[in-house]
Amino acid sequence: MNYYQLAKPLLFQFDAEIAHDITLKSLKYAEKSGLLALYPKPPVCQSRQVMGLSFPNPVGLAAGLDKNGAVIDGMAALGFGFVEVGTVTPRAQPGNLKPRLFRVKEAQGVINRFGFNNLGVDNLIENVKSAQYKGVLGINIGKNFDTPMENAVDDYLICMKKVYEHASYITVNISSPNTKNLRALQEKEALSSLLASLKSEQNKLAQQHGKYVPITLKIAPDLTQEQVVEIADLLMQHQIDGVIATNTTLARDVVKGMKNGDETGGLSGAPVRNQSTIVIQQLSKQLQNALPIIGVGGILSGADAVEKIAAGADLVQVYSGLIYQGPKLVRDICTALG
Repeated sequence: MNYYQLAKPLLFQFDAEIAHDITLKSLKYAEKSGLLALYPKPPVCQSRQVMGLSFPNPVGLAAGLDKNGAVIDGMAALGFGFVEVGTVTPRAQPGNLKPRLFRVKEAQGVINRFGFNNLGVDNLIENVKSAQYKGVLGINIGKNFDTPMENAVDDYLICMKKVYEHASYITVNISSPNTKNLRALQEKEALSSLLASLKSEQNKLAQQHGKYVPITLKIAPDLTQEQVVEIADLLMQHQIDGVIATNTTLARDVVKGMKNGDETGGLSGAPVRNQSTIVIQQLSKQLQNALPIIGVGGILSGADAVEKIAAGADLVQVYSGLIYQGPKLVRDICTALG
């Protein structure tokens, strides 16, 4: 029985962020009470070797759902092959004013303008250390909203140093539309400088800790083909380990005239699927397998995941799809990918 589909109408009666909080608290309760041990495991998928890491299946939890790493064990119990937590910043920050999360039900979309609300990197590390999960864990890092853009690299380096020994891989988020001017870091000169600093620090930390932790870059769907090509070339030039495509979109064409469709923030879910897939195709063509792609954006079915893999993705992640389909989505994708 799909219990989520029974609970979904009730959850959808609540404000979207309240429903989000209820879901996390319920998952935490199920985790502590042992109920998650009863949850059916997904079918066995073919494992993947990506970035030197062994992924038991190619379906991951995207960053944003568990910003503080508070329910890592609960998320892992749902059958994910890997879990990414964050985005986390050096200092705790409240994020933008509420309401800041909206469902666009007519299009199976979600708009958020959270603004990296989180309890800070030190809190996340404590949560990671207390988790039992031993699988592949990504930690997604960002900058504080009040850190000047000229000092943005400092925030990424602070987070990188702190999370390095606790992460399987580290994702550098420069593509959220909800932190002022953050996406300017995707421009050629700024990005080249940032990647050079991150790569230099990664090499130092690898020697210090005796292990190599891959770096991935998360990019926006709202890029021209020329920008995608530039980013791909810089990723190869600076020997970055992977790229996550894509974050949320600022475009509203698909949801124009729908309830909540004109809210500001990043749009995710089904409306971003095509844009995300196009960016993956463009990256794949330019990268020529030089580094792996993690595909995310609008995956609400097994077929959607197959589409991302066919476009050039090596792994996939879901977030908004869980809101509409529930945890069964993980099993559906595993079945479709085989």
